[in-house]
Amino acid sequence: MRPAFSVIFLTTLIGAGQGLFLALYTGQLYAFFDLLPAQDSRSFYAAGSAVSLAFLGGGLIASFFHLGHPERAWRSAAQWRTSWLSREVIVLPAFMGMVLLYGGAHWFGWNTPLFELPGGRHVDPTLILGAVATLLCFMLFVCTAMIYACLRFLQEWHTPLTVINYTLLGGASGFVLASAFSAIAAPQLPGFYAGWAIILTALAFLGRTASLVRNARLRPKSSTRTAIGIKHPHIVQKSPGAMGGSFNTREFFHGKSRAFMRAIKPAFLLTVFVIPLTLLAMGMANPSMLGAALLSATFILQYLGLLAERWFFFAEAKHPQNLYYQCVS
Repeated sequence: MRPAFSVIFLTTLIGAGQGLFLALYTGQLYAFFDLLPAQDSRSFYAAGSAVSLAFLGGGLIASFFHLGHPERAWRSAAQWRTSWLSREVIVLPAFMGMVLLYGGAHWFGWNTPLFELPGGRHVDPTLILGAVATLLCFMLFVCTAMIYACLRFLQEWHTPLTVINYTLLGGASGFVLASAFSAIAAPQLPGFYAGWAIILTALAFLGRTASLVRNARLRPKSSTRTAIGIKHPHIVQKSPGAMGGSFNTREFFHGKSRAFMRAIKPAFLLTVFVIPLTLLAMGMANPSMLGAALLSATFILQYLGLLAERWFFFAEAKHPQNLYYQCVS
């Protein structure tokens, strides 16, 4: 498939925004149970929610660049009963709205206890809003990934690993971003977030490696023989069907060489997983290294790697129609 950069930025930006929100709410839950020191509502939770919304908004803006008629974007939500894309279109703004309410509740100090748990801990509106936003966050991960995982004719995507990897990669990038943000807004927390970032990045590495191994072993279900219904063992295609370029020859093949495809895989494995894990582990071993500069550089490097990873994810999928147009592709 030919990757659309608007979709690459959409999926990576909203993934980082989702992961950052999950990191913020995780920190609040830890503080709620006295496992972490409480943080200032405005400078940490509200500001962090604003950063999360910036990433989510950036992804939403990017999504408009692959629409032929952006003014009709609202129609994309009409098929929510059957389309994962429509469901994503609905869940994304709903999630952004809940993050806005969550951040606003912290900013305006809406922390009047609503009820008390048996242990004597009081639950305020921010915890309820955060729980609802967390549910929407995971729904959004599923909706985004299922747009691709539901396509049975694209074997590389049609696997539960697609949903798992979208969730883990978004969570990993978000927690790395949270560690960089906390180095500025909450100096007591970078170690906590860096530790979780290591765990999520390692899990994402296992999931992405599993998908690469699986996809390398795939065998096409269709062939030139099955495409035209002739069982002769020696069939050679002499013409692509369209002597000039067409939508089919442009949009269903990435156009890169095999050498490029072989090179981009180790590149994103290093920048998304190996180098960030090394930097985070070094910081955990020497907490004085966990400064804003190192953690920010780690997030930027990992995000650039995620752009390459997501490009490869789309390009790796082999559309069956290329059996007919392979003379051009």
